[in-house]
Amino acid sequence: MSLVDGLGRSIDYLRLSVTDRCDFRCVYCMAKTMTFLPRQQVLSLEELERLAALFVRQGVRKIRLTGGEPLIRPGIVGLCRNIAALPGLRELVMTSNGSQLARLARPLVEAGVKRMNISLDSLDPERFRAITRNGDLRQVLAGIEAASGAGFERVKLNCVVMKGRNFDEVPGLVRYAIERGIDISFIEEMPLGDVGRSRGEAFCPSDDVRAVIAREYELLDSAETSGGPARYVRLVRHPRTRIGFISPNSHNFCGSCNRVRVTVEGRLLLCLGQEDSVDFRGLLRGSPVDDGPVVEALVGALRGKPLRHEFTGAGEVQVVRFMSVSGG
Repeated sequence: MSLVDGLGRSIDYLRLSVTDRCDFRCVYCMAKTMTFLPRQQVLSLEELERLAALFVRQGVRKIRLTGGEPLIRPGIVGLCRNIAALPGLRELVMTSNGSQLARLARPLVEAGVKRMNISLDSLDPERFRAITRNGDLRQVLAGIEAASGAGFERVKLNCVVMKGRNFDEVPGLVRYAIERGIDISFIEEMPLGDVGRSRGEAFCPSDDVRAVIAREYELLDSAETSGGPARYVRLVRHPRTRIGFISPNSHNFCGSCNRVRVTVEGRLLLCLGQEDSVDFRGLLRGSPVDDGPVVEALVGALRGKPLRHEFTGAGEVQVVRFMSVSGG
């Protein structure tokens, strides 16, 4: 089986949110005060596993578990084990804020998670707390160390770059990644949700980030891909570390989009930058033993998957839902 959208793009990558909750309140992801979904509106572990299996049977080969923060969902290791064992799935990967990895990195590797992306927006404890609103940098750095030694095939750091907040830390974050032989991606802030400020004040295009890195390191463009939207470069003198740039505003990557998202409340999102969605939760609960209605809805929805989002980086909210609700 294979999934193809109305524009002929092959869809083989699912980002599946397991919770809308998080132990951080990052300034680019959430408002300071959040109202989270009641339990009855959240997909159960069994429903999440059922959806994962359904997508794999339709040709999805990569699943990324996201949140909120996926590692605060009770039962997450068992869910990973069951999804990783699905016949036909090439890899199960995860994005985390790192807060729980000191205790969970090795169990996740043993459960079958292949790669781990960890958010790290600052190496300064006070600045880190300001960006995350309540995060403990020491806890996250311990999680990164645990992940680096746990046996994942690859560990990558994710940094959302914001002028006036952490743009000046780009060289230091690159050095941190090089010292540990891990990858790092720099991400443009996306205009999702009203986070209480104009995003245009802090918007930093990837070209500016690359220019700063190029002052210290010789960069070599790479055709490598991790199956997502990042464009990678290699460091000529540090071959163990790749640097990625995820540029939804300045370098639109929609022409090769191979993914869809499912939120923890069971909404199929065809595009991160569009509000349209399909209610899978109602179909799952209305047909507890028959996947046919969900498959039919999925195939039909893909015919209308949009050509691209319309992020401009201008600072205005362009999608009402928060990033945490969108599934990472």
